Amino acid sequence: MGLLDDTIREILPVNRSLELQARSRLDSLTKPKGSLGDLEDVAVRYCLARGTLLPDLGRKIIFTFAGDHGVVAEGVSAYPGEVTRQMVKNMLAGGAAVNVLARHAGAEVCVVDIGVAGFLEDAEGLIVRKIRPGTANMAEGPAMTEEEARQAVEVGINLARDAANQGATLIGTGEMGIGNTSSSSALLAALLPCGIGEVTDRGTGIEGKTLAHKIAVIERSLEVNRVLFTDPLHTLAAVGGLEIAGICGLILGAASKKIPIVVDGFISSAGALVACRLCLHAAEYLFFSHLSAEGGHKIFFEHFHEKPLLNLGMRLGEGTGAALAMFVIEAAMKVYGEMATFASAGVSHKGG
Repeated sequence: MGLLDDTIREILPVNRSLELQARSRLDSLTKPKGSLGDLEDVAVRYCLARGTLLPDLGRKIIFTFAGDHGVVAEGVSAYPGEVTRQMVKNMLAGGAAVNVLARHAGAEVCVVDIGVAGFLEDAEGLIVRKIRPGTANMAEGPAMTEEEARQAVEVGINLARDAANQGATLIGTGEMGIGNTSSSSALLAALLPCGIGEVTDRGTGIEGKTLAHKIAVIERSLEVNRVLFTDPLHTLAAVGGLEIAGICGLILGAASKKIPIVVDGFISSAGALVACRLCLHAAEYLFFSHLSAEGGHKIFFEHFHEKPLLNLGMRLGEGTGAALAMFVIEAAMKVYGEMATFASAGVSHKGG
């Protein structure tokens, strides 16, 4: 037994007995019952995840995992693989979209090299947890070994645990990796399950013959690796990515410490799917930030029976949606904790 197995055992279902009390508090606030709509559900869900009716709001941290994908050699992306490394440097310099939106939300961004091809040792501020320099080409065989996938998951677990110890009360997922929509589509097709055509879209902006080629490559990847789809971890190893595995572990580690997790877009949702297949209760600690414009994300939500907080036509990743959703979640909790009650404000309460 190792860290992954221990963490899964530590994830407990939320205490549903708190829900009635949390909703009673919301109904006592100076507003018509239910008038803040989904914000009220967000507040209740946050309380349940934290396991208290008076949760604190501490540090907000987004972990952006970076990793390369061997399947890029098949021509499935509009960008070459070296863009992963270049964008990591941009994030570390504070120039990426996730940096801007995280600053707006008052969140920290931690960039993690879990599988970037090439060297980034001179990149100040980078968290280096490299398992290997990119995955193998999943169209020719497994993207990584089961042990490599486990190690990558455990990187995420340890980062979440460290964040909890440092006062984090809300953790967001993010990623950077050219080719990772192909791996995410393969994972969704294998684990939901569903057809490749349903969950494969433009990614970095491909269309026409290139998109058809991408679908064919993913279909070949599934066929080549199908014998390995024996459980969620082996499926992740076969057609996943190192950054997706890191996100999976981050979710499990945060859930084990009762820290709510904000799941970013399409790629992060693939990591969440693996996490929830490994431990069903992990889903109770998740907020899904937004509906990605990547078509497969809608299929994911239909199968997963969850509702994203936002729908802004975004499809960037990085943790951009998580940053925006953190702003919404914090707003919901401030309403929950700071609004006056009918009694304290001397406002007449509607009877019946």
